[in-house]
Amino acid sequence: MFNPRLTETLTDFPFARLAALIAPIAPPQHLSMINMSVGEPQGAMPAFARQIVNDEIDGWNRYPPNQGLPDLNLAICEWLTRRYKLPKGLLDPDRHVHPTAGSKEGVYIISTVATPQEKGGGKPIVALPNPFYQAYLGGAVLSGGEPLLVNAPEANGFLPDYESLDEATWKRLSVVYLCSPANPQGAIASKEYLQKLIRLCRKHDTVLAVDECYAEIYTGAAPPGALEAALEIDETGQKDPFRNLVVFHSLSKRSNAAGLRSGFVAGDPKLIAMILRWRTYGGPQIPFAVQKASAALWREETHPLQTRDWYQKNFKVAEQILHNRFGYYTPGGGFFLWLDVGDGEEATRKLWGEAHVKVLPGAYACRETNGINTAHRYIRVALVHDEKTTREGLQRLAAVL
Repeated sequence: MFNPRLTETLTDFPFARLAALIAPIAPPQHLSMINMSVGEPQGAMPAFARQIVNDEIDGWNRYPPNQGLPDLNLAICEWLTRRYKLPKGLLDPDRHVHPTAGSKEGVYIISTVATPQEKGGGKPIVALPNPFYQAYLGGAVLSGGEPLLVNAPEANGFLPDYESLDEATWKRLSVVYLCSPANPQGAIASKEYLQKLIRLCRKHDTVLAVDECYAEIYTGAAPPGALEAALEIDETGQKDPFRNLVVFHSLSKRSNAAGLRSGFVAGDPKLIAMILRWRTYGGPQIPFAVQKASAALWREETHPLQTRDWYQKNFKVAEQILHNRFGYYTPGGGFFLWLDVGDGEEATRKLWGEAHVKVLPGAYACRETNGINTAHRYIRVALVHDEKTTREGLQRLAAVL
């Protein structure tokens, strides 16, 4: 009675596996629990956005528009133009952007929208980096595509080497996923990397789906975006600069607003139109209050500076405590540590049982390829707490491991 794609390919979610792993272990009760397994920002959403949500009580009796409020779509276009130095007026709020219930919804939908029943003489392939954000796999599987996991090892800068795929594979690729800055490793794709991938996808009529939800959390220079990379190699006179390309953004990280469930997809107008059609039938509408608060958050540029400062303080703490252990490095973006501890599951059990610290085994964010899970040595540690809690958690980690 169940869809076999759901029961046979989509196994237990990483956090369900984590719960089962540590369930038999009694943590030390004299230590408070520190949860560093989930990438859930612990800072406060800006007060002005909370006030907007509170003030918009009259809108809860009405159905919000699927296509998004015009002011929100305009605010998104304005932000993209500022952030990536795009020409003013290039982005059309009615054609180039579409609000989603967080970036998670968008990255899930795109495979269904862009995967035909057949491509290149066979079953379409959806490629994703390995390790990966689980919504990519969910979208790939439930679209009817064949998931192809492309390892992103340290030797390749923690980025997937899509260029190495053979021509027969490329002909069948319907969607290629990329996350930059990457979850969990924090690697940033250069503009040159993005442009090579854009050209490859266009050559094979493949959609490039770039998850940029961590784009506002960085430790050095601001990460380049796929839209600006595409514009630099545009050969259409700005008539169709984003062909075969969509990017995804979110307020969850930028604005400490994970519970708001607000993001957007931007890029190729043909793909945006199909996403709107998909969401009209089955997507969740975003409440008026959320849309109005979101527009204000995209327009305000002070609070992201404070958010970055929060994480930069945490990375300085991590550098002090872990700088010469576990292959430590400060990532270019995002808020995770990707630590080589030898055996991620064993380290996770040990940290829970002896330090009351919860982390995620790297293997749970990864799938085996050729019988090997390339992330089994790692743990993912989320630096989402305040500086004091982060220091306490990392000190316990260093003492136990």
